[in-house]
Amino acid sequence: MLERLRTARGVLRSLRLYYGDRARAAAMDRLYGAFVRPGDLVFDVGAHVGDRVGAFRRLGARVVAVEPQPALVASLRLLYGRDPQVAIERAAVGRAQGAATLNINVANPTVSTASAAFVTAAATAARWRAERWTRTLTVPMTTLDALIARHGAPAFIKIDVEGFEAEALAGLTRDVPALSFEFTTLQRDVAQAALARCAALGFTRFNAALGESQRFEHPGWIDAGTMAARLAALPEEANSGDVYAARLPNR
Repeated sequence: MLERLRTARGVLRSLRLYYGDRARAAAMDRLYGAFVRPGDLVFDVGAHVGDRVGAFRRLGARVVAVEPQPALVASLRLLYGRDPQVAIERAAVGRAQGAATLNINVANPTVSTASAAFVTAAATAARWRAERWTRTLTVPMTTLDALIARHGAPAFIKIDVEGFEAEALAGLTRDVPALSFEFTTLQRDVAQAALARCAALGFTRFNAALGESQRFEHPGWIDAGTMAARLAALPEEANSGDVYAARLPNR
């Protein structure tokens, strides 16, 4: 019973945090509007409570929301389950289909992760010492290629999977116009591996948004080498953000 109450409290915290700021939502729409047009298909990998799903739907896109945590899948179904333009997949995303061990942070589900290395890194980082991953759960794991085979080719993929971004990108071989992946200063090696994978996939233009700013840090697109150097130079207090990768200039 106590575990259920803590889970519910964690989900409610996320709902308040991610749905309570209209200015943030408007900024999100402007940012994603550079990549998404009405009728486009978008994958939201690590959908959490679906605030990005909401942004993509406001832009007129069809959405595949991918999330492995049962409590968050329940929230997604409550919020978007009646929308025929939203498909909800309960799965982690990695380099191969099968199963994954999910490390669950009950109090702060946004940082639940399939990466044991992420949990290990957080244990010795001052900023993360209050976080606790107290449960594990075996969940199905799919790949981006498998999702494309099932749902079609997306115009944009958003990936936010707490240290598992490079693993998710390892399961992509198909051409996609643009994507984003989360990075943290906690695991710069994961960010650099994800960036290298994007370059290997043929992405040539990059930008970044820090934290939840919902705005690009750089006035124009930069190449992979420049982005790698800027990620390496970020101060620890930058904490996290998203790298955006595109094959073509933003639309």
